[in-house]
Amino acid sequence: MSKIVIALGGNALGNTPKEQYENAIITAKEIVSIIGLGNLVTITHGNGPQIGMINSGFETASSQNKSIPIMPFPECGAMSQGYIGYHLQNAIQNELKRNGIQRDVISIITQIEVNPDDHAFLNPTKPIGRFYNEDEAIVINKEKNYIMKEDAGRGFRRVVPSPFPINIIEINVIKTLIENNHIVITCGGGGIPVIRNKDFLKGVDAVIDKDYASSLLARQIDADILLILTAIDHVMINFNKVNQKELKDISLDEAKLFLQNNEFASGSMEPKIKAGIDFLETNPYGTVIITSLGNAEQALSGHFGTRIKNLRRVK
Repeated sequence: MSKIVIALGGNALGNTPKEQYENAIITAKEIVSIIGLGNLVTITHGNGPQIGMINSGFETASSQNKSIPIMPFPECGAMSQGYIGYHLQNAIQNELKRNGIQRDVISIITQIEVNPDDHAFLNPTKPIGRFYNEDEAIVINKEKNYIMKEDAGRGFRRVVPSPFPINIIEINVIKTLIENNHIVITCGGGGIPVIRNKDFLKGVDAVIDKDYASSLLARQIDADILLILTAIDHVMINFNKVNQKELKDISLDEAKLFLQNNEFASGSMEPKIKAGIDFLETNPYGTVIITSLGNAEQALSGHFGTRIKNLRRVK
């Protein structure tokens, strides 16, 4: 039996509640097949489209009816964790029942501590919410003091900081549930970012990268495997070039070298590789696997995907 953290990418979810629930059913089949092999599984997920949809929905409603408040951003994160967690929890419970597996599933609204002095607060980069034209963006910046940036030529979006996670507030609860053989859905959307003032916590307008939060979770629960599921079958180097190459089994040192040589796109594969490196630096006998959702079981058996190990210490 392996202790596995499964980090679900956006392709495991959807852009509307209906689409998300349908995708959750597909995702649950893959997760339960891994559980059925006797593995102890903990699940994380993104929330980019969802938190933006919730935030934009409240802002639009408030602009039409002033009695409706604009929902603070940390609360939007909590809402997204709740409804994504519900969809995954429900779908996994149903799939477990179909397979005759007696296990309990629980979603945890998770807070993750960040450093208030993180440089990310000085340079917000994480786009959230819907697109606006330039004139609308200027008005929003003046009225709400939001930082608006153009996003890949598709229009302007609000950007918020993306600080690095340093501690999972609910980690003791998570560990207790895992130790009692429960399936835990946690750190949704990277967790709700909170900063510490003396001994008190306060939510902040930010989004933590889901892969970094998943790596932190895998380290804190001493997982054997960090399984990052995304839209691609293998990690590539020389991406979209004539000498493009799939990576299958690579060492921690090779991953660091590829990263140093800027082989991976920022905001896409780069954080996944960095997250994997962070996990292996503190868990030298662990394994990082990056692959697509539909090939997760094959990847765990060593027949698919990209696997990263700290070969210097595994020998």
